[in-house]
Amino acid sequence: MRCVRVREGEGLEKLSVETCDDPGQPGAGEIRVRIHANSLNFHDFAVCSGRMQADDGRIPMSDGAGIVEAVGEGVSEFAKGDAVLSVFFPDWQKDRATATGFGRTPGDGIDGFAREVVVAPATHFTRQPKGWSHEESATLPTAALTAWRALVVEGGLKPGDTVLTMGTGGVSIFALQMAKAMGATVVATSSSKEKLDRLREMGASELINYKEDEDWGHTVTKLTGGRGADVVVEIGGAGTLPNSINAVAIGGRIVMIGVLTGASGEVPTAALSGKQATVHGVTVGSRQHQIEMIEGLEATGIKPIVDRTFDLADLKAAFEYEKSGQHFGKICTSF
Repeated sequence: MRCVRVREGEGLEKLSVETCDDPGQPGAGEIRVRIHANSLNFHDFAVCSGRMQADDGRIPMSDGAGIVEAVGEGVSEFAKGDAVLSVFFPDWQKDRATATGFGRTPGDGIDGFAREVVVAPATHFTRQPKGWSHEESATLPTAALTAWRALVVEGGLKPGDTVLTMGTGGVSIFALQMAKAMGATVVATSSSKEKLDRLREMGASELINYKEDEDWGHTVTKLTGGRGADVVVEIGGAGTLPNSINAVAIGGRIVMIGVLTGASGEVPTAALSGKQATVHGVTVGSRQHQIEMIEGLEATGIKPIVDRTFDLADLKAAFEYEKSGQHFGKICTSF
């Protein structure tokens, strides 16, 4: 079967399209899944480009969607022909997270879904949303679940709240869609006029070009009549956190999900204390969170925005496209 491995080398040249052994039939508690699609995330890019160290020969990609080809003894949740979806943290089934790091995350600590067939425990998957394509479903395990947990699980979003989103990547687009579906007002930022126009079309009420307005945190407060954002979906990290603190409402929540501007930096603690706000770190979510999210997506009718789809053999080109920043929404591979 066809697969992609991360080999020794520099940058995305580390990616190698190869022929891998078929994993065979599922054992007790396992299912055999024919993978049809992946979606790209920053974490995948970090592994494939060498920013995050992976074992030589690692099969990348944390998000995979496909069809069950066979079930092992004792599996009752799935049957042959079911459309299923991978789980980012396969050992985190429900309740609070009990581990840190990516040692058991597909595509990082263990082999991922850049391959045609996978055999794994049934608990490493959930069902796909009804009527969705494999590409659409593959956008969910990392980006959509992160947005869901930021807004619903940790953010406690309510109708009438204001949400601040940043940029037009997968998490931010899902956060906008989910917030609007739940009756919230969205303030969105981007550095592109064209992308800001698209965000307005999607329902963002207020738009800020963060390159033209370096003090955009205070601008959010002004645009909301002095209140600020009840929930800030913070994807930047050190470089954007001071503005997020300025933007958040008194008693609001900053949900930290990314470090695109750096892994560490100074925090204006006096301003944060003055806002009496909460900063909550989030890394994706549990299998139970994913099950609940899928129910929510089906109830609201939200569908992902897939910017472009590449063949698995063109994974390097897909990551180069992601790196260019041209995309709006998610990038997928199909095979």
